[in-house]
Amino acid sequence: MNFSTIPKQMDSRIAGVLYLLIAIFSGFSMGYLPNLIIATGDAVTTAQNLQTYSGIFRVGFAADILVILLEIMLTVILYFILKKVHPKIALMALLSRFAMAVIMGVNLLNYLIPMALLDNPTYLEVFHSDQLQALALLFLEAHQFVVLIWGLFFGIHLALLGFLVFKSGFYPKILGILLIIGSFGYTTESIGKFTLPGNEIFEMLAMVLLGFAVIGELSFAFWLLIKGAKQAV
Repeated sequence: MNFSTIPKQMDSRIAGVLYLLIAIFSGFSMGYLPNLIIATGDAVTTAQNLQTYSGIFRVGFAADILVILLEIMLTVILYFILKKVHPKIALMALLSRFAMAVIMGVNLLNYLIPMALLDNPTYLEVFHSDQLQALALLFLEAHQFVVLIWGLFFGIHLALLGFLVFKSGFYPKILGILLIIGSFGYTTESIGKFTLPGNEIFEMLAMVLLGFAVIGELSFAFWLLIKGAKQAV
């Protein structure tokens, strides 16, 4: 193997740190926060939660912004690490993850609007409180639907990343396999929620595949952080 195809150890370790930071902050903002705030189908309880936990909600909003910035940095580093494996596929992987980050950024509006509706007394002059609460719930639920949209782009990225990792020769092939399998978790979840909502088979399949995604991404992150890349022989 040509030594020039081996990525710098520092690049790999920086990517590993970024991966783990994304996992920590997104686990809070995308995993914990929605379950704390959103009461599905209950606008009154959701509005109460949003006002009760407004401080936590704003911290989650800031965490989302940080995640987007970290995603952009990680995407660039991964591109430079893997572009020599296959330039075109590496570019497609970069663009699909960039597209995800853009959608995530736009989706933050669906968090800003509920805060504005419930915090600004001016809106009470136009809307009744129950209408404001319903609108707040609508935007929060819209945020969750947009998560499914950017999940499609991330699924594409993960499949391409898995292929690059598998073919690279400087990362274990099993990591690439796990990433490819896990990529179908995001696409299955998104397609299932939009086309067959409530379908238990799709939901179960998505959960299993997303489990592979979590294992694959965390394993890849720790490998980047601890092992870096295999040295040429």
